[in-house]
Amino acid sequence: MTIDQLLENNRIAIADGAWGTQLSERGLQPGEPPEAWVLHRPDAVREVAQSYVDAGAEIILTDTFGGSRFKLAKCDLEEHVEEINRRAVELSKEAAEGSALVFASIGPTGEFMEPLGLVSEDEMIEVFAEQVAAMVAGGTDGILVETMTDLGEAKAALRAAKANFDGPVVVSMTFDRGPKGYATMMGVTPERAAGELQEAGAEIVGSNCGHGIENMVEVIGLMSGATELPLWAKPNAGMPKLVDGRTVFTQTPAETAAHFGALVEAGARIIGGCCGTTPEHIRALVEARDAML
Repeated sequence: MTIDQLLENNRIAIADGAWGTQLSERGLQPGEPPEAWVLHRPDAVREVAQSYVDAGAEIILTDTFGGSRFKLAKCDLEEHVEEINRRAVELSKEAAEGSALVFASIGPTGEFMEPLGLVSEDEMIEVFAEQVAAMVAGGTDGILVETMTDLGEAKAALRAAKANFDGPVVVSMTFDRGPKGYATMMGVTPERAAGELQEAGAEIVGSNCGHGIENMVEVIGLMSGATELPLWAKPNAGMPKLVDGRTVFTQTPAETAAHFGALVEAGARIIGGCCGTTPEHIRALVEARDAML
């Protein structure tokens, strides 16, 4: 199975949901790096991947969102970059067992590139390349660069992926809605992101996080007018609320699935969930997709 086969004849593919939410339910503590569980609690990591496969997801991610050397250095795990990224892919592949594709997750490093920060473009590409090489060693089917707000960092990750991996690369940005419309915190609009990322060589572009599925419909609609590439969409389970000191997402699986058709109409080809979404949300999306067939 390949991504092209999943998307042939205008088919809509279903991706997985949130990983942080599921790991927290299994005991991940606030401030604890999720990637450390690849080393210390691999069965729990595999269990999260398995839960999404069982829910019907056709693309599942990996526990590597913060797996760059820059990010891991903040929790004294920088010497485990290769092991964490390789093993995380292997764990998701074990859960998938050929019934789902594994796209390895690459999130922001938390560092700013020049001239805003101290990290050069070459240094950023090198850090991402180290991560990608380990993911390839683990046998990943695709690379997902996600939750990006800086187009420069997103392009650096894309360049690293393209130089070290022959398969599909998705780049997904996170947008907020302000008085002037949708843009990332760095001022990048959905239209600009879609156009420039297509030109830079991404096979799939899209958006994740930032807001719920209602707003994601608008973001994907904007991106679809600026690119011919398949569009990736992973909205949150609504907007977060603070309840008893905890951040919770209250949109139910049925409420999320109710907007599935509108998201498809806006142009989304691969749909899953981000913060707060669960295997139940993904199962509801699968049912909504199948009802359209």
